Amino acid sequence: MAVTLGKAPSVPFDASLSRIERRQWWLFSSGILVTLLLTLGIVSFAAPMLLPAVDSYYSINTKLEVRALVGLVLLFDIYVVFQQLQIHRFRTRLTEREELFRLISENAVDMIALVDADGRRLYSSPSYQKLLGYSAEELVKTSAYEQIHPDDRDAVVAAITEARKSGVGRRLEYRVRHKDGRWLVVESTVSVARNREKDEKLVIVNRDITDRKQLEEQLYLSQKLEAIGRLSGGVAHDFNNLLGVIIGYSEALQRQIDEGHPHREAVDEIQNAGKRAALLTQQLLAFSRKQVLEPKVLDLNTLVSEMEKMLRRLIGEDIELNIVLPNGLGMVKADRGQIDQVILNLAVNARDAMPKGGKLTLETSNAVLDQSDVNRFRYVVPGKYVLLKVTDTGCGMDAELQSHIFEPFFTTKESGKGTGLGLATVYGVIKQSGGYIWVDSQLGKGTTFKIYLPRVEEPREIAAPRETPAQDSSRSSRTILLVEDEHSLRKLTRETLVEIGHSVLEASDAFQALEIAERNNFAIDLLLTDVVMPGMSGRVLADKLTAAHPHIRVLYMSGYTDGAVATHGVLESGISILRKPFTRDELTARVDEILHSVEKQMARH
Repeated sequence: MAVTLGKAPSVPFDASLSRIERRQWWLFSSGILVTLLLTLGIVSFAAPMLLPAVDSYYSINTKLEVRALVGLVLLFDIYVVFQQLQIHRFRTRLTEREELFRLISENAVDMIALVDADGRRLYSSPSYQKLLGYSAEELVKTSAYEQIHPDDRDAVVAAITEARKSGVGRRLEYRVRHKDGRWLVVESTVSVARNREKDEKLVIVNRDITDRKQLEEQLYLSQKLEAIGRLSGGVAHDFNNLLGVIIGYSEALQRQIDEGHPHREAVDEIQNAGKRAALLTQQLLAFSRKQVLEPKVLDLNTLVSEMEKMLRRLIGEDIELNIVLPNGLGMVKADRGQIDQVILNLAVNARDAMPKGGKLTLETSNAVLDQSDVNRFRYVVPGKYVLLKVTDTGCGMDAELQSHIFEPFFTTKESGKGTGLGLATVYGVIKQSGGYIWVDSQLGKGTTFKIYLPRVEEPREIAAPRETPAQDSSRSSRTILLVEDEHSLRKLTRETLVEIGHSVLEASDAFQALEIAERNNFAIDLLLTDVVMPGMSGRVLADKLTAAHPHIRVLYMSGYTDGAVATHGVLESGISILRKPFTRDELTARVDEILHSVEKQMARH
């Protein structure tokens, strides 16, 4: 809350009130004078009648005296009428001012208070009850500092004291307690006001900025995660190429070294380490939303049911697993493998939060996010969703810990017990799938993760069985144009393709690939190309080649999306991709699958 403390400026009403007060004093003085004159006239008229002894001293014309007395009475009557008119005008203006003040104070969104030098409330606007829940009767019994958070109270008192001494205010933010116990953040303007008697009062205008502070925190967190995601995605992309070389050559060594060889164990460990590192890069890409997804229409109820046995083995016997799957659940469109990973990561996180056992609940339901959700989280798109709720009875988290849980490499586990990428991966997958993930947790009361995925009005997709690729004995030799800017990975991939019987043309970039294709009269069966390359992307290269020569099939190699083959990370229809880092078997299977489909089409014609 921002508090500006200073002297209250004078307003036109002060000058108007002073003029009215001067008129009242003038009327009061005139009234005294007229009253004295009238009294004197009555006395002079009645004295001879009441005191005959003084009659000899008077030589006054009785008629003149009566006329003078009547004149004084008329003058007094005129004064009384004039005075009443002035009082009526004053009351009318005062009523108008009171009505204006009432309209402002009762309809103002901000909370307005008048406090004396000792902190006692002299006035509190109705908005205090609307925003904080306290009635005017409750507030008048309390000090102005009573509802302020204890950690902020000293700062507020110091700021007001400084303003009283110097007359110069400064900005300040602090928290106040709602009647129901919640803490709100308010922005306040405090003015030191003094009347003509030098009595000091504080005029306080408070504004509730709790929603604004929450939005600022959400924006800060989003920007921080986005920055970390860009860095993580770039590192993972380059690292994938290196891991492809490590995994590929370790496989080559495994084929040449027998199981009993003294160096075989070392080679196996190199390959295992490479695969674990590849998993880490996939998690980084998931967090940074740079992985390529292949979404299908899924039924979350079916997915969770199929994972039940695996989850029970994962969490152990001391944790009770409760699964609630209602009928009539809507469909979602997401990558099956990634949603499986999300559920596994949340289950592992829950298990680690319950070292002494507990209860883990997975529950699905249809949900609608409406305007109230948009007001809480401005980034929400209202509509129909499917909710997956994962609840544990573990140790829970405080607000500070919750603000960091989706950051990569952030972990509360002991060194060596976790990578800190589990929840970061969950966050990235859900965001890239067009959904939202929220956490609700309290220390000692467990944690609930709520995942909202957009509901789709499409039937569930049944995965078609893949055609069996050709075996080595029946594989036809084909010409493959290999385009990869990483030299070591290109060399390894070429050797693998040559080993399985294909003729390979290799290029280090798209421009060289176009030249090679032209020299060979475009006698190419398959373009195997990286996606992200300097100068020209693999997608642009493929479009140039297939536009004039549609017989060329295309297989992309990438574990990273820059929008070339995937819109917002979702693989476009009709595009085949080989995820990096890949093994020899994965490369062989994908190449055979595509070339086999070509042979099948040729046979039909």
